[in-house]
Amino acid sequence: QVQLVESGGGLVQAGGSLRLSCRASGRIVSINAVGWYRQAPGKERELVAAITSGGTTNYKDIVKSRFTISRDNANNTVYLQMNSLKPEDTAVYYCNANVRTIATWSSADYWGQGTQVTVSS
Repeated sequence: QVQLVESGGGLVQAGGSLRLSCRASGRIVSINAVGWYRQAPGKERELVAAITSGGTTNYKDIVKSRFTISRDNANNTVYLQMNSLKPEDTAVYYCNANVRTIATWSSADYWGQGTQVTVSS
């Protein structure tokens, strides 16, 4: 009933920038907190950035000053602007959103399928 689609990943050289998008569609009443996660090969999935419905943001320490999360509520879209990318940022990036739906009128977490970000030296 809810679908999250990430886009914007790709291959970039160290020091470059990418902007990831996560768009939600479906029988949505409201979108609450949204988080960007990433998972590198052989590593556990980790929370990189999060934003509440009111716009409050939190970041993993190692990406602060380089990454910015924002949301466009009118388009049910959340962005992750990534600047000064490093090879260690290479991972699959996933969007997770807590969404209240028409069908259940209760909130639940939904995951996107992920988008690959590869940063070369």
